[in-house]
Amino acid sequence: MNIAVLGMGTMGAPMARNLLKAGHTVVVHNRTRSQEEPLAAEGAGRADNPADAASGVDIVLSCVSDTPDVQRVLLDPTTGAINGLREGGLVIDCSSIAPAATREIAATFADKGIGFVDAPVSGGSEGAIKGTLAIMCGGSEADFARALPVLEVLGAKITHIGDVGAGQIAKVANQVVIAGTFLALAEALTLASKAGADPEKVVEAIGGGVAGSWILQNRSANMLNDSYPLGFRTRLHRKDLGIALDTARAFEVPVPIASLVATIEDGLIAQGFGDEDMSNLARHIRRGAGVPDGPMKG
Repeated sequence: MNIAVLGMGTMGAPMARNLLKAGHTVVVHNRTRSQEEPLAAEGAGRADNPADAASGVDIVLSCVSDTPDVQRVLLDPTTGAINGLREGGLVIDCSSIAPAATREIAATFADKGIGFVDAPVSGGSEGAIKGTLAIMCGGSEADFARALPVLEVLGAKITHIGDVGAGQIAKVANQVVIAGTFLALAEALTLASKAGADPEKVVEAIGGGVAGSWILQNRSANMLNDSYPLGFRTRLHRKDLGIALDTARAFEVPVPIASLVATIEDGLIAQGFGDEDMSNLARHIRRGAGVPDGPMKG
């Protein structure tokens, strides 16, 4: 297929790279144009703006940071992809944005005869690089079927949740779960270390039981070493939690753990740690317990 990929960030760039490796023709665009260069060196075309990128392709795949960014790259009156993508085309948005905004954006494309699938992802930068992401999809059965060959290049677990917006609701649920899991792991490892147990041995022990998880296996080392490389940026998870909290308020669902994590992340961002991996929630717990900076010890 001919595919335009908009957004060359931590997730979008490896997605575009995997599509190239799978044999698709790919054109890329990023607001910071220099980030297109590595993909161009590997065979991707470059476009001056999203409208130019969308011109002549079958599918536009967007992966940018927030709702306003999606609205800009897709719907800007002059440079948005909607000005280039022809009738019968398809948009796959892998960004994590508000479900209501997703439905509005999709309706605008539908008025021009263009399909839309919201397909937010989970799995971190590792999953994007390996093509093993979990992808949560909303859209019509027909549009999902058209998107599936592309999504199968990017992910190992692809689930059609329901109509447009349902993928974003699933991503809200995902972010609530991981908020609690990251915080609980930070508490557990800090407690083990402060109480005198070897925290690395604790990770080994509990990883084989009910407490085992992707987060324990892939992010406990960050917490043990007091080093938080990406990953998934704290400030972006906080953005996602904002969407989750808004959704919870709209449907009158209490989310006390997500609310607590949002407050802790606000503090971390204010201290300048917003671009670290969100496993830096351990900073808050470690400091509260008086654990010195640096590797944890039993």
